Amino acid sequence: MEADFEDLIAGYLADKIGISDHFLSAGLCEHLASNLLLLHEDNELKAAGVGNDSLLQHSQFIRKDKIYWLDKHHNDPYENEFFTKMDAFVAYLNSTCYTNIKSYEFHYSLYEAGDFYVKHLDQFKDNSSRQFSMISYLNPNWETQDGGELLVYQTNANQTITPTQGKTVFFKSSVLEHEVLVTQGRRMSVTGWLKI
Repeated sequence: MEADFEDLIAGYLADKIGISDHFLSAGLCEHLASNLLLLHEDNELKAAGVGNDSLLQHSQFIRKDKIYWLDKHHNDPYENEFFTKMDAFVAYLNSTCYTNIKSYEFHYSLYEAGDFYVKHLDQFKDNSSRQFSMISYLNPNWETQDGGELLVYQTNANQTITPTQGKTVFFKSSVLEHEVLVTQGRRMSVTGWLKI
């Protein structure tokens, strides 16, 4: 487990973004994806917005994904397994990098064919509590033609990351602008933020 944590931290320190190709097991990804799709079938996913509180707005010109917030009170065994891994990662991050992370928030994210999210930062203008962004992908058998890559705007060269099953990315919420390119297939993830 700590090797996965070190992959994220070492990549972040070297390139401003950490990537672990197998942060989540295939089995856990499959269960989380099944949860997401059941919620979608039951119309539990909601159109994602931009901004927070009174500044929240919905615009399909900015983003078109649908989300569902995870909560430990749901007591889902697979979501709890995900939370256990996040708890361990936060403890490791705090003990090795002195980040003082106190909480986190995560949601399922579903992009259907044609969906996208334009270039943005993850930190709100009026609230700096989001320190690090984490995205864990749930997509089996993802192919190049499926699109939906995460495009990260780096100083020297932009970086394109495929949303393959089990892969997790980790970066500073206030620093790296990024976007989700148009997807040609169903794109699933668990996305969230580590907060102070």
